[in-house]
Amino acid sequence: MTAALQSDYPPEGGWTTDDLDALPEDGRRRELLDGVLIVSPSPTRVHQTIAGRLMVALEEVCPDEYDVTQAVEVRINRTRSFFPDVLVTTSVAAAREPSRYEPHEVVLAVEIVSPSTRSIDRVLKPALYAQAGIPFHWRIEVEDGTPVVHTYKIDPVDEVYTETGRWAKFVDTGEPFPVNLSISRLTPRHR
Repeated sequence: MTAALQSDYPPEGGWTTDDLDALPEDGRRRELLDGVLIVSPSPTRVHQTIAGRLMVALEEVCPDEYDVTQAVEVRINRTRSFFPDVLVTTSVAAAREPSRYEPHEVVLAVEIVSPSTRSIDRVLKPALYAQAGIPFHWRIEVEDGTPVVHTYKIDPVDEVYTETGRWAKFVDTGEPFPVNLSISRLTPRHR
């Protein structure tokens, strides 16, 4: 379906994950929302620094039954596919060396809010991650140059997240595994 990408119109019936698989590997992060193709702009230095530092910090305390990675696709269904900025999966799933995960393999999905995707990062993705059954979600906002981490746990009955903390100095949570992390470790250097 690469022809559809070169026209002004999506494929008939909307985009699917099969269409994504047929697109060239060009470094663009393409996500799907109910058959609508979303192409995000390149992330900023601040965004990438926070994601990299968080990944390293989580990896240091991650138990063997889990794995930490960055920006690997989570394929929710044929018309929904997202790339969390940082994610924790089961080690069994990671052992497959996947290029994508199924939602049941993901334990924690982290989104770092970007100005251009604010509504998607704050509202849409958390709602869809919860509907998909991903147990934990973190949202990171940058306030006055400093990251603030909002942590959430799923209510499996209502398929929504409930906030478990707002962390401006330290992230100190036991879920999905014990994390005691100074926010200063995530904070990019100001140039």
